[in-house]
Amino acid sequence: NIVNEGKQYYSDVLIRHGRIEKIHPNITGAYHAKNIDAEGSWLIPGMIDDQVHFRDPGAAHKGNIASESMAATIGGITSYMDMPNT
Repeated sequence: NIVNEGKQYYSDVLIRHGRIEKIHPNITGAYHAKNIDAEGSWLIPGMIDDQVHFRDPGAAHKGNIASESMAATIGGITSYMDMPNT
């Protein structure tokens, strides 16, 4: 189930070298691709968090760029704007 640009639809997704190469309702051909059953899953665009406070420098024991950007990535955030307040 894909959500993108205000639309929701079911489709196949071809990923090559870590990037989406093709989105089509029925991908066939000689792609030598591994088939992953993603039934019940959602594919949505990455999100941008425009208000983060990573506490680094000055309070890195609470969180730093490495730990907090990794947490953001796990949550689907692909870009962030750090607003230092230390």
